[in-house]
Amino acid sequence: MNAQSVVFLFVLAIAAGIFALNVQRLVSYLRLGLTEDRTDRPWARLSNVLTVGVAQTKILREPVAGIMHATIFWGFIVLTAGTVEIFIQGVWSSFSYERVLWHPLYSLYAASQDVFALFVLAAVAFAFYRRLVLHPRRLEGDRIEHLDAYVILGMIAGLMITLLLANAFLSVLQPSAVGPEKFVSRGLAMPFTSLGARPAAITYRTFWWGHVFLVLIFLNYLPYSKHLHVVTSLSNVYFSNTSWKAERAVMRPMDLEAETESFGAADVEQLTWKNLLDGYSCTECGRCTAACPANLTGKVLSPRKIVVNTRQRLMEKGPAATGEGMAFLGARLVHGEGHEAADSLGSGGTRRLLDDYITEEELWQCTSCRACVQECPVAIDQLDIINQMRRNLVLTESRFPAEIQPAFEALERNGAPWAFDAADRARWADGLAIPTMAELAERGERPDVLFWVGCMGSFDDRAKKITVAFARILQACGIRFAILGQEEHCHGDPARRMGNEYLYQMLAKDTIETLNRYAVTTVVTSCPHCFHQIGNEFPQLGGNYEVIHHSTYIDRLLEQELVPLRTDEGQRLTVAYHDSCYLGRYNDIYDAPRQTLRRALPVVTLVEPPRARDRGLCCGAGGGRMWMEERQGKRINIERTEELLSTGADTIAVACPFCMTMMSDGVKAKESTVPVLDIAEVVASQLSAT
Repeated sequence: MNAQSVVFLFVLAIAAGIFALNVQRLVSYLRLGLTEDRTDRPWARLSNVLTVGVAQTKILREPVAGIMHATIFWGFIVLTAGTVEIFIQGVWSSFSYERVLWHPLYSLYAASQDVFALFVLAAVAFAFYRRLVLHPRRLEGDRIEHLDAYVILGMIAGLMITLLLANAFLSVLQPSAVGPEKFVSRGLAMPFTSLGARPAAITYRTFWWGHVFLVLIFLNYLPYSKHLHVVTSLSNVYFSNTSWKAERAVMRPMDLEAETESFGAADVEQLTWKNLLDGYSCTECGRCTAACPANLTGKVLSPRKIVVNTRQRLMEKGPAATGEGMAFLGARLVHGEGHEAADSLGSGGTRRLLDDYITEEELWQCTSCRACVQECPVAIDQLDIINQMRRNLVLTESRFPAEIQPAFEALERNGAPWAFDAADRARWADGLAIPTMAELAERGERPDVLFWVGCMGSFDDRAKKITVAFARILQACGIRFAILGQEEHCHGDPARRMGNEYLYQMLAKDTIETLNRYAVTTVVTSCPHCFHQIGNEFPQLGGNYEVIHHSTYIDRLLEQELVPLRTDEGQRLTVAYHDSCYLGRYNDIYDAPRQTLRRALPVVTLVEPPRARDRGLCCGAGGGRMWMEERQGKRINIERTEELLSTGADTIAVACPFCMTMMSDGVKAKESTVPVLDIAEVVASQLSAT
C-alpha cells in the first residue's frame, strides 16, 4: 500500500463517517413520527420499486422532462459500478474489472461508462436550459430554492467531466489501459497524445482525485439538500401504499378510543414516520401542484408546499426533540431555515406545523381528488398529511369552515348531509314497485343485489333521475334487487373527508350493522363515493361486501346482452365523458363507463378533453368541497366545464351524482345548452318499449 492509498483511505474514512452521522441524524428524526407497519407484501413492494423506482414509469408520464430525469437516474445506476471500481483502485491502483469479468461483459461495461456519462451530461445541459430559459411554471413558486438545484446539477456535470477526462488522460499515459470501448474518453484524449508522461500522469491524477472528491462531497451535501431524494426515493417507493389497487386510496384508520389529548396531526410527531420520509423524498418537481385543481384555478393550496413544509418543520424541530440542541442549527442557517429554528428553540418550541407552516385555508381547499398522489414520481402521499391535519382541526380544535357545520348537524340528526326528512328517502321509488330489504325479509326472500341509492340519489332532484334510470335498467334486465328505503342513511364518507372521524365511524358502524342484519353480500351503487367507502374503507370496521359501481354493472349487463335495447340506431351523438376521481384515480375504473356508452349507443363518438382518465380534472366537489364555498380564484367546475365544452361534444356524460351537480352548474354558468347526462340515463333512453 503506497502513500496515495493511505491518503485515499483517510479521506474516505472521514467522508464516510460524516455521512454515517448524517444518516443517523435523519433516521433519529424519522423516529419522531408515529409507528406504522409497512412491511407487508414484500414482493409486491419490490415490484413497485422496479416499475416506479427503477423503470421510472411515473417520471416518464411527462415525456420530455421525464426522459431527462430518467437519463440522469439510469446514468447514476450504471456509473455507480464505475465509481466502485475507482474506489477500489484508490486502495489497489492496479485493480480493474477486466481481471474479473468475461471479456464481452467487460467491453459492454466499459462502453456503458462513456455512453451514459455523455447522456447524463446532455441531460444536465438540458436541465440547465430548462430552468434558466424555459422556466416551467411548476418549477416556480412555493419559494423554490433554485440555487440548490444548480449546485447539484453542477456537481453531476463535474462528476461526468472528471470521469471522462480522467479516463482520457489515462489513455494518454497508458494507451492499453483504456480500450476502444471507451470511445468518448479516447476521443477527448486525441489532442493530448503528444503530452509527456509526467504531465499526463499529473493531469490524470488531478482529474481522478477531482472525481473522488466530488463523489464524497456530493454524498455529504445530499443530507442538507432537497436532493436527499437521491438516496431516499427508492426506499420511499418500497414503503409506499399508493399503488395497491384496493388500498392506495383508503384513509388511514383512526383509534378513537386511544388515550390521547389530540387527534389527527398538528405537528410532525403526530404524523407517521412514512409521512416524514415523504418529506425527505420530495424532489420539489412540482408535478403534484401542477395537477392540483385547486392550485391551477388560483388557490393557495400547493401539495408540494405541504410536503416541503413538513420536511422544513422536521428539520427545525428534530435537533431539539432528539436532544441535539443547537448542533445542526448552523447547517440550517446555511439553507435559510436556521432563523426559524432558532426562534423555535429559543421560545420553548411554541411553533408547530399547523398554522406556522401550513394554514387552515390551504387544508380546506383540497378536493381529495388524488391527482397529486397520482403524479408524484416517488410515491409521496400528500393527501394523507392533509387528511390528518383536517382531523386535528375538527376533532381537537373544532376549527372548520362555518358552512360545513350544518352538514355535520344534518348527518348526525337526519343521516344525510342536508336537512331532508329521512322519511322521504325512498320517495323517488313511488310507483316503481321496488321492494325494500325489510319487505323481502318478511317474505323470506333475498335479492341478487342491494341497490345502495345514496344521499344524492335519494334527495337531490337531479340525481333522483339517475336513480330512477338505473332502477329501470335493472328491472328491464330482470335483476332481482332491493333497496333499504328508510333504513338507509349516509355511510359517513363526507364526514370522514372533512375530518370528523367520530361522526364517520358512528354512521359507518350503524350501516354495517344494517347490512349484516340482512346478510348483504353484493351492493351496487351509482355513487363513486358510496362505492369506494363501502367497498374499500368499511373493511377497516369489519364490513366486507362485494361493491360494484353502476358503470361496471351496466357494462356487464350489456356485454351479456341482457339489456333490451332499441334496434334503431337513433341520432348520432358526440359525447365527452368526464372521469370521476373516486371512480378513476381511487379505483382504476376508466373503461367501463366509456364501454357502456359505446355498447348502448352504436353511433356514439367519444371525444376526450385534454385532461382525461388518470389525468382527469376534478369537478371540485370531493373532499367535502360540495358543502363549502369556493371563495378564491376560478371555480374548479367552471374550469372543467370549459374543457369539456371545448371538445365540441353535444352531450357531456358523467358517472357520479356529485359530478352531475358540478357539471350541470358549470354548463348553466357558461349559458350552454349542452345536456349533462349520467351513463345510466343514456342507457335507459335506449331501452326498448317492450
